[in-house]
Amino acid sequence: MRILGLDYGARTVGVAVSDPLQITAQALETIRRPRETKLRQTLARIEELCAEYEVEHIVIGYPLHMGGEMSESAEKALAFRDMVVRRTGIPVTMWDERLTTAAADDILDEAGIRDRHERKAVIDQIAAGFILQEYLDRYGKNREETGADT
Repeated sequence: MRILGLDYGARTVGVAVSDPLQITAQALETIRRPRETKLRQTLARIEELCAEYEVEHIVIGYPLHMGGEMSESAEKALAFRDMVVRRTGIPVTMWDERLTTAAADDILDEAGIRDRHERKAVIDQIAAGFILQEYLDRYGKNREETGADT
């Protein structure tokens, strides 16, 4: 069973998936839509990915302000979470995503990817990978500390 990571944005959703042992996250794809409110196909694709990868849990980035306060984007991410749960029936965890896009930008800089179009094509899925990897690192650490095997 795997965990899916999502980086929700106004016109894109970056997607990452864990390995079956839920140790590492791999960037998977970026789902694009023409307008922020056009979510039906996005939700359908997420549902397909959940079935294909036998996803048992979903982690969605929670874009809080640097001080931890709610942002307009955070409210939209919560509404998106509700839609994902209704569509898939899979439990969702909101995960603090502060600085994940900046970290993804740094990775692209280090990789020498300067072209704006190339960066735009992958930045959301890389951010989703960071969100999911942070969750997996924390989840794995808690599992080791408690001795749980879930």
